[in-house]
Amino acid sequence: MKTKTKTEKFKTKDYLVIILCILIPAIIGFVTGDLIIGGSLLITGLLGSYFAGNGKRINYLFGFINALLIAYVAYENNLFGSFFVNTVIFTPLEIYGFLSWSKNLDKNKNVKARKFTLKKALIITSSCILGSIIFGYILSLIPGQNLAFADSTMCCLDISALILMNLRYKEAWWIWVVSGALAVAVWIDTLIGGGANALMRLIAAIGFLAINIYGAIKWNIMTETKKTLELTSRRFAIWFA
Repeated sequence: MKTKTKTEKFKTKDYLVIILCILIPAIIGFVTGDLIIGGSLLITGLLGSYFAGNGKRINYLFGFINALLIAYVAYENNLFGSFFVNTVIFTPLEIYGFLSWSKNLDKNKNVKARKFTLKKALIITSSCILGSIIFGYILSLIPGQNLAFADSTMCCLDISALILMNLRYKEAWWIWVVSGALAVAVWIDTLIGGGANALMRLIAAIGFLAINIYGAIKWNIMTETKKTLELTSRRFAIWFA
């Protein structure tokens, strides 16, 4: 009986978050006059991040739509790195992620989270730094490109984070926290410069940063819980061997 109540409470929380993730962006979009693109971008982004934080594979549906919307806004603001990454890399990865998570679900239909070693962390960090420098240089050669190295850094961090999330690593969320903080700074600068859809992108970036922090904490709990269950199972196996 207690388990049933807990499950119903969880579903109620999800429904409440869904309503807020639709209602708040819709109101902001209406007030700012950016309901269609900006509002849709914020709704799909917040819902995708929230469900990803809870290990729900439906996040990839929202992520796919969100990547296309971000690509459009990035192109309008001469952020060609973000445009390229979202159209050519993110949309296929969203599809792959959905299929990957579908094969690694627990009995509650939540993804099985895991974590990697210090060696893997150093490899990812080095790859992000090197990739940001190389991609930033390439973007700086494109006429009209804004904030080349900031754009390239966000792209490399987001690519790394999405790949790691597809592979169910909890560290993906901490990478997204760093990328989210940088995104807030970039869109503040773009808003000051009068960029298209910049206000909604800034609001979205702040919302994503908050949910990414939530996701990092939630996935850390998921991996620690899994570790505790594994240790308990081993102890029982030893006791009854």
